Amino acid sequence: MPRLILASASPRRRELLGRLGLAADIVAAADIDETPATREEPRVYARRMAREKAAAVPSEDACVLAGDTVVAVGRRILPKAEDEATARKCLELLSGRRHRVLSAVALRSPDGKVRERLSETAVRFKQLSAAEIAAYLAGGEWEGKAGGYAIQGAAEGLIAWISGSHSGVVGLPLFETRALLRAAGFAIA
Repeated sequence: MPRLILASASPRRRELLGRLGLAADIVAAADIDETPATREEPRVYARRMAREKAAAVPSEDACVLAGDTVVAVGRRILPKAEDEATARKCLELLSGRRHRVLSAVALRSPDGKVRERLSETAVRFKQLSAAEIAAYLAGGEWEGKAGGYAIQGAAEGLIAWISGSHSGVVGLPLFETRALLRAAGFAIA
């Protein structure tokens, strides 16, 4: 079985990878510019970010697994919430409406070949009151999260429905990741 480098510092991605019965031999966050290009579509952006992260982490004889998760309303890519004001704006925008979560995963093999997959999930928040938004923000789960929320936490109680990959919304679509890893020779039941 090849060695595996996870190109992410996300504890959620490590935990999700563990659900497939795998642990990365090395965890190395990719340091890339994550600014969307002008008029770049969310799907294109997510795939590009996963590919660039996979390419940015050096490896000699290992496969590099990278992912990127994008929250989009129409063609609008929502930012990772780095402050409470951004998180509040995202939640106000998402309140009562459907949005998409695009989770791309890329696997670079030792020979440099990159395979990728994309998961698209539709999510709808309930209509959020100002008090619900304030309570969610007070919990701090929004920090550094695309779209200002983490589905694996308290936000899950605010989501009216989801259609697609729950693990993709968390940050690593397991169905797609499993297929890529199996094709690369990883022993996954």
